[in-house]
Amino acid sequence: MNEPTQETIWHQIDSAPYLYLHRLFEPRDNQLIIILQEAGSNQARKGRRELPGGIVIEDAAPIEPTGRVFTLTWKSYVSYCVTEEMHGSCGKYEDEEYTGRLFRVYSESHYLNFVAVDTGAHFEPYRHYKIACLNHVIDIVSAATPELHSDSPEGAGLSDSARIH
Repeated sequence: MNEPTQETIWHQIDSAPYLYLHRLFEPRDNQLIIILQEAGSNQARKGRRELPGGIVIEDAAPIEPTGRVFTLTWKSYVSYCVTEEMHGSCGKYEDEEYTGRLFRVYSESHYLNFVAVDTGAHFEPYRHYKIACLNHVIDIVSAATPELHSDSPEGAGLSDSARIH
């Protein structure tokens, strides 16, 4: 069976119903690996949900990890920032320009401007990537394009107990 292309995996990530950040780590200096898991609504657990503040939602289905695992590897990066999803900006600013939905590439952004002003040694053009997950928003600035891999939860070594819920 042929391995999917980088473009195919990029499309799979960007078109997932939802994404969870499973793990983010630096295996060595200036290298970044992000492991994401596709998520979707679990209709089998649909029902009444009581939220903090006395809010009640009828017929709500929880969003849970359900599918593929994606590994994104940057061989080098300039900067990255992980923000709790309730506080992250996901395309709220009209002066920012990007393509993509959950896995975005910005041509103009506040974070890219911040990094350009706050860093030196600009030898190559930087790209700003944003990954909009259910539990975090991750911004990465790098001159390098990430390597992308896709696997099943079992193939990626994620047992049910290892998954984020």
